Amino acid sequence: MTAKTQLTRRGFIGASAALTALIATGAPVLAQSADSLTIAYNIPVQSWDPTTGPAAVNPALQSIYLAVFDRFIDQAPDLSFGPGLLTEWGFNDDKTKITMTVREGVKWHNGDDFTPEDVVWSLTRAANPATGNPMQFVWSKIGNFSVEGNVITGDVFSFEPALFKWMAFLTAFVLPKKYYEEVGSDGFEKAPIGTGPYMVDAYEQGAYVRLKAFADYWGGAPEFDTVTIKFVTDAASRVAEIESGNVDVTSNMPYEEYDRLIAKDGLSGVAVPITDIGMIFLNDIDVMLDKNVRLAAHHAIDKQLIIDRLLRGYGVALSTLEVPGYAAYDDSIVVEYDPEKSKELLAASGYSTDNPVTFTIQTTRGFKPKDYEMIQAIVGMWRKVGINAEIEVYEIAKHYELRASDTLAPAAFYNWGNSIGDPSTSTGFSMFGPSPHAVWDSPDLVEKIGPLFVEPDEDKRIQGYKDVSRYIAEEGYVIPILQYVMPIVYASTVNVVPYTSGDLLPQAMTKA
Repeated sequence: MTAKTQLTRRGFIGASAALTALIATGAPVLAQSADSLTIAYNIPVQSWDPTTGPAAVNPALQSIYLAVFDRFIDQAPDLSFGPGLLTEWGFNDDKTKITMTVREGVKWHNGDDFTPEDVVWSLTRAANPATGNPMQFVWSKIGNFSVEGNVITGDVFSFEPALFKWMAFLTAFVLPKKYYEEVGSDGFEKAPIGTGPYMVDAYEQGAYVRLKAFADYWGGAPEFDTVTIKFVTDAASRVAEIESGNVDVTSNMPYEEYDRLIAKDGLSGVAVPITDIGMIFLNDIDVMLDKNVRLAAHHAIDKQLIIDRLLRGYGVALSTLEVPGYAAYDDSIVVEYDPEKSKELLAASGYSTDNPVTFTIQTTRGFKPKDYEMIQAIVGMWRKVGINAEIEVYEIAKHYELRASDTLAPAAFYNWGNSIGDPSTSTGFSMFGPSPHAVWDSPDLVEKIGPLFVEPDEDKRIQGYKDVSRYIAEEGYVIPILQYVMPIVYASTVNVVPYTSGDLLPQAMTKA
């Protein structure tokens, strides 16, 4: 085990705090003025409504959304929960009611007062299937809200154990009722407003967004007055941007480039164990209906070799969609690297190196460090046991489109983010057939996972997910590869606070 993976093997919760201030000395390479900050992100904003459509559930876009909008509940760098636009929240004793206290003195970017009605409208809108919220089936479990002062009460239609965790996660943003109803969805896309630390000042689709500090932000104005976020999807281009001084901060570059860059004068960095999982979705079509093929594909992958050779030791090999620190992580569930077993399984279904099973595997290229190269390596490992896979490269937006329509290839590489660490938002939503985020749709998993979404006994719920994870591993319904470590490189004139969620927040950056 390398020193680079030692930290993640001890669990990633709280790791960010120990890694926050690795600042090197050297010549400043700040891209603009001392009050400006330029960041290169690996994905462009596709929509300015953070609660609807595929973009709303893209973990990589949450950083940008969090600069402009606030969630109901906040989450710290170490993943702990704290007050956001709600200051208090909870269920009553029999879990039939919820109560939420709304923060007072908050302003929208246009100067309007933020009110409890904004919270009620946002939750009601999120629960309406017509609005296209991908998490509608979570938000629809509460309703019949009433407001007294700054306190909201509501009915629980169906108990959701992770409801308040969801309020710090995907689509959990509060939008302005009055303004949105005045301008409509098209008007909001052209001129979005939130209650967050930054306002959208200029935006060119696919190119950049320029943000201006919101002086009246309830959490205190951010340190940098202007933040320009460049959308740079190519990893090599992000490396060139930070090395040339055109940007002050970037992330998700190849690890050999990370090691090289942080050794340079004027640059520093931090490699943060995050909640993203590199995994291969298996679709219940074609050859993947054969259990032998699925398990052979899993046993043929030497995950540790990939981490050591391609990722320079930055990562943790996984056999389930739970990682160290998640509530339902079980280190006794292991799918061993065993190419001979793969050959035996394939032979039982009539396949061999002379008569290989064939299918397509889809992947991004440059979205995550060495994503394409990892799939190349895996395809090479498969070839040795009797699997002939053809690689198809696509953009991450295309993955969401195909996954939403359940038209992914038999195998598709993806990074699953789960910053709240609850098993319902990892194993649950990714493997439960009725979920819009699932690919494998077999009835056995629906029967096993469905009851866990409403299980009130927390110990029983967590054990249930551990049991489901073991069953999934035994059946070969998905191929987890690794827990990611996110490399961040930044100018020595900037302090960066890394988030274990993988968020890279401009409001958490200060002048060194």
